Amino acid sequence: MAYEWVKALHVISIIAWMAAMLYLPRLFVYHCAVAPGSEASETFKVMERRLLRAIMTPAMIASWVFGIWMLVLIPEWFSQGWLHAKLTFVVLLSVMHGLMARWRREFAEDRNSRSQRFYRVMNEGPTLLMIGIVIFVIVKPF
Repeated sequence: MAYEWVKALHVISIIAWMAAMLYLPRLFVYHCAVAPGSEASETFKVMERRLLRAIMTPAMIASWVFGIWMLVLIPEWFSQGWLHAKLTFVVLLSVMHGLMARWRREFAEDRNSRSQRFYRVMNEGPTLLMIGIVIFVIVKPF
């Protein structure tokens, strides 16, 4: 019974993390279109900070905690190739999280030097990683 609860909490955490990972780069796209220091820019700064600190980072931490907890409950997964592939993609997703936090800080300091196109392209990274993670977990191709 514990496994089902931990798995449910893990999935809930992942949903929240992915929603924020997909939304934050969109905010960056819109933030690029406004003048630094403008009222709209200041509003985007608040939205980006709250999204990162109140949703995205806690959801990432919870995802890792519940994921590790599941591995403690089912240690035989450590010997399976799909888990290693999934964890590689999760680490890459965590790296993207860190990059987004850095980009948010740059916007907060009015130091963004990247284009809307850059953030549109970066918005695809979490999607591609998520697709891979789901395939590794559900299909278990190796």
